[in-house]
Amino acid sequence: MSQPDQPQGPCLQYFPITFFAVIMGLLGLALATQAAAHAYDIGGVVPHLILAVGVSGFLAVAGLYGAKAVRYPQAVRAEWGHPVKLSFFPTVSISLLLMAAALHATWPGLAHVIWLLGAVGQGVLTLSVVTGWISHRAFELGHLTPAWFIPAVGNVVVPLAGAPLGYVELSWLFFSAGLVFWVILLTLVFNRLVFHDPIPARLFPTMVILIASPAVAFLAYVQLTGGIDPFARILLNAAYLFALIVLVQFPKLLRLPFVLSWWALSFPVAALTAASFRYSVLVQSGAHRTVGVLALIVLAVIIVGLVLRTTRLIMAGGLCQPD
Repeated sequence: MSQPDQPQGPCLQYFPITFFAVIMGLLGLALATQAAAHAYDIGGVVPHLILAVGVSGFLAVAGLYGAKAVRYPQAVRAEWGHPVKLSFFPTVSISLLLMAAALHATWPGLAHVIWLLGAVGQGVLTLSVVTGWISHRAFELGHLTPAWFIPAVGNVVVPLAGAPLGYVELSWLFFSAGLVFWVILLTLVFNRLVFHDPIPARLFPTMVILIASPAVAFLAYVQLTGGIDPFARILLNAAYLFALIVLVQFPKLLRLPFVLSWWALSFPVAALTAASFRYSVLVQSGAHRTVGVLALIVLAVIIVGLVLRTTRLIMAGGLCQPD
């Protein structure tokens, strides 16, 4: 006779590291609504409520994945050795950095502690993942997707809270590393997209990550420099360019079956929304504020749709299946 907790065991064993992408999306929504409130000079409880949901979600997901690491360490090692899932481990540290950025205005002391944890984690994970890339000979060109931007280019998230907390030089270090890897990986990814087989259907949503890198880099650069210059404009307009490229591919995405990687849609759109509102404030651009509003509406629709589809996936037991 089976034990009552047996169904929970295998489910926990297959609980994916990619679930932290959900948290990135929620925290990105919190930052986007904060940027909107600042652009319109209004208060409100909505950004705080979304932030509370994001923080609570992070604690829940971190607790579940921590339990998985204790009970099924071999499953975590298998994910670490997986050529695609490896890139999602830094979503943990990036979530902490986003949380710190969202908390900074209201709880700077707490944000400081969380940022330190996130920055150390991001540094360690970046070095570990990049070392895995260049020393692991099992990788093939087909393993390369825009998800590879997460561990290396994700360093540009550090200055969002790091600069206002006073870690200016350290923020420049992370920003520089992220920007260099953006150029390198963008070249590699486009080579793969143009000259080789298409990205598999279950990973196709990661195409949207192309938007996130220049959008977050813009926010970080403005945080470090305090204003708009030609390079800031290049970064923001690069984000718009990739948004248009992804928009053309969107009908193809809608025909694909839902998997957890669809949450890759959320954070890039959130970053583009926040960047648009930030630019509108700094240069008093009504056009960019309108873009921000439209992007925020799209983001809200995406988040609601993803929450509903994820809930349906969980209820159907699809989250607890091996890949």
